Amino acid sequence: SFFFSVTVSCFLILLSLSLSLSLSLTLAAPEYAHSIRLDGDIILGGLFPVHSRGDRGTPCGELKKEKGIHRLEAMMFAIDLINKDPELLPNITLGARILDTCSRDTYALEQSLTFVQALIEKDGSDVRCANGDPPVFTKPDKIVGVIGAAASSVSIMVANILRLFKIPQISYASTAPELSDNTRYDFFSRVVPPDSYQAQAMMDIVSAMGWNYVSTLASEGNYGESGVEAFVQISRETGGVCIAQSLKIPREPRPGEFDKIIRRLLETSNARAIIMFANEDDIRRVLDAAKRNNQTGHFLWVGSDSWGSKISPVIGQERVAEGAITILPKRASVDAFDRYFRSRSLSNNRRNVWFAEFWEENFNCKLGMHGKRPGSLKKCTGLEKVGRDSSYEQEGKVQFVMDAVYAMAHALHRMHRELCYGYPGLCQRMASNIDGKELLGHIRAVSFNGSAGTPVVFNENGDAPGRYDIFQYQITNRSIAEYRVIGSWTNKLDLKVEAMRWRTGDPSLPASVCSVPCRTGERKKVVKGVPCCWHCERCEGYHYQASEFTCELCPYEMRPDSNRTGCVPIPIIKLEWHSPWAVFPVFISMLGIIATSFVIVTFVRYNDTPIVRASGREMSYVLLTGIFLCYAITFLMIATPDVGVCSFRRIFLGLGMCFSYAALLTKTNRIHRIFEQGKKSVTAPRFISPASQLVITFSLISVQLLGVFVWFAVDPPHAVVDYGEQRTQDPMAARGVLKCDISDLSLICSLGYSILLMVTCTVYAIKTRGVPETFNEAKPIGFTMYTTCIIWLAFIPIFFGTSQSAERMYIQTTTLTISLSLSASVSLGMLYMPKVYIILFHPEQNVPKRKRSFKAIVTAATMSGKLTQKGGDRPNGEVKTELCESMETNSDETTYLPCAHAQKCTLPM
Repeated sequence: SFFFSVTVSCFLILLSLSLSLSLSLTLAAPEYAHSIRLDGDIILGGLFPVHSRGDRGTPCGELKKEKGIHRLEAMMFAIDLINKDPELLPNITLGARILDTCSRDTYALEQSLTFVQALIEKDGSDVRCANGDPPVFTKPDKIVGVIGAAASSVSIMVANILRLFKIPQISYASTAPELSDNTRYDFFSRVVPPDSYQAQAMMDIVSAMGWNYVSTLASEGNYGESGVEAFVQISRETGGVCIAQSLKIPREPRPGEFDKIIRRLLETSNARAIIMFANEDDIRRVLDAAKRNNQTGHFLWVGSDSWGSKISPVIGQERVAEGAITILPKRASVDAFDRYFRSRSLSNNRRNVWFAEFWEENFNCKLGMHGKRPGSLKKCTGLEKVGRDSSYEQEGKVQFVMDAVYAMAHALHRMHRELCYGYPGLCQRMASNIDGKELLGHIRAVSFNGSAGTPVVFNENGDAPGRYDIFQYQITNRSIAEYRVIGSWTNKLDLKVEAMRWRTGDPSLPASVCSVPCRTGERKKVVKGVPCCWHCERCEGYHYQASEFTCELCPYEMRPDSNRTGCVPIPIIKLEWHSPWAVFPVFISMLGIIATSFVIVTFVRYNDTPIVRASGREMSYVLLTGIFLCYAITFLMIATPDVGVCSFRRIFLGLGMCFSYAALLTKTNRIHRIFEQGKKSVTAPRFISPASQLVITFSLISVQLLGVFVWFAVDPPHAVVDYGEQRTQDPMAARGVLKCDISDLSLICSLGYSILLMVTCTVYAIKTRGVPETFNEAKPIGFTMYTTCIIWLAFIPIFFGTSQSAERMYIQTTTLTISLSLSASVSLGMLYMPKVYIILFHPEQNVPKRKRSFKAIVTAATMSGKLTQKGGDRPNGEVKTELCESMETNSDETTYLPCAHAQKCTLPM
């Protein structure tokens, strides 16, 4: 690959430079002036960031007391313990060659070439000393394995060199996920978990906090960039967390760069949580920039293990760092190392070439004229003591440094048992050459309890299992700032939320979300491309919240509940008896029924009197039956619909009117035929007898009944709930109407025949309007029909004009029942109330008079018509006539007609 080619090229160039430098150092300077060398049978290499990265032009900067000195002392301490252990590598001494990486990958690469010098053949045939003798090359140490490095970028650079020479490498701090690639970094292992675990742990923390909108901030380089990449990848795979911004801190930041980063983070102010994979120098400068921009308390920092529980990034910036959640591989303090390090002094630690510099830095003093610290500082006495005259706290990676050394030792021990079984010390097979690939196999197979008692194992990629402690930087009521353990992560999160503290003092968790959660009954409308940002839209109308993102329509017979999370049945209503819409029609109907019953009883009581007989008893009873049914239908229209009620509604809705108007039509038709026939001859027309009239009337009624029975056969009656009639825009006002399945069209058809009879009857009433009022109640029938037509003409627009009204059921039912009752009342009042009045209050007029022949009646009617025309010239239009003549008829029944002189004339029936 391209990367591999570049790596090899860099290696060859730097190798040649290193060889030249090595030759010059052999002649001009001490060999180990900038490294630590411990003699031993087997030599291990060590890479530590003893110094920080230098300014431009210089490779190294200030001394790192903890990350540098503590760690390399931990390696030497572990080697001392192993060499003293009779069970581990007995009769074999471990040595070391420890180099300073100066926290810079390119410088570390140059330094690491020292580890491979012994594996390169040196050709000195062209080189001669000044006296002509051939050169004498110092035999370099053969490094069998390397402990380090710390930074992932350094480990990646070094791993590319070491793998070419099959030298195994165990890191104590490099966590970049890239190093898990066993095809590219096959000789690399580590005792710390990779950032892929760390990224998963941080993702679990973010999810547990309820944050779904965060930004990431990474230091340029493998550690920061690969850590953020792993976090972003997990967020994409699991979903639920969106990345607002992913910012990068340059290796060489320009002035104002960190203020610019803070301003950019504020562009997405809702993303308060900042996921940081940055080195401690960058962390410190980011916090300082946030403080300068008055953003103390705004950001919620989530730091990786590079922040961990370190004090240096937060010194002087405690308030802006308050509440920060950090993560660190699970560790424990090694007490034996504390005792060892506190006992170190200038006199007993000469093997550490950087210890004098540490002494000056730690005790803020100067060692003689050659001390490295400038200025007029106090002179070091050499009697200072670590932990007594200076603060001391074990650096966090000491445990892992010792575990890395022990892992290498256990692998060598396993190899020794395999190759030199029973042989004390190194046998020839191991002394001559230790196969790096074979040693790597033993490294991957080790399993032991480390310096802190935790298991040390490696998976197939050389990674350690993920075990993390989770910290929060808290400031107590006494203004004491400290890191407190609030949980742990071992393949799953165990977070003690109740132990967390925030700057505001509010125990509730702070928010870092793009959009607030929608209320119940609202769905999320996700912003395109940003699944964690949405707009809340209320489920309107008859829709309910089916899921977080969808609203669905309730079934037709249901409506949303009060919070729109489900559907409930729509309440069913009907016209109640106590409703004002029912009380008035019922009152009218009851009065009508009472009045009709009174008329019927009166007629039955005075059945043989002249008035009753003159009215046509049979037809009167038919007509009164129809009037009674018109009143009674009101109760069926208001009763609770069921199959029985709906059946009776169909039968009686038009039947009452049919009875009434069939009888009236028969009467008016009879009068019309009598007088039309009289104009032509003196012979009476056919079918004018009471029996004939009944046959005609019931024939007309049978048509109505036949239509109803056909309706029953085609569409059997049943009650239905109409949810469309009162389906208002507001679902809370919606009601289902319990009613019979009688459509408007069916109603028209049912009443249509009766209305046809009514119209026909009205036509005959108009034709017989010229009949003298003394003859057979033609005029009252005419007035009855005119009034009835007016009532039903008013009914039609009211009934059908309210078909879209929410009160349709009430208005239409009330209109129909009142129209029927009014029609019945008009017939009852105009046709029968005058007769009842005469019967009850003027019985002297209810007496029989002389009978007249049909010819006399027709002649009288003709003359009456003519005299009526002249009556206009006389006072009050009085016409006095003597029209009654005696005649004999074959009929036993005669109809009595009031004459102009209150006489009674009879008309044969």
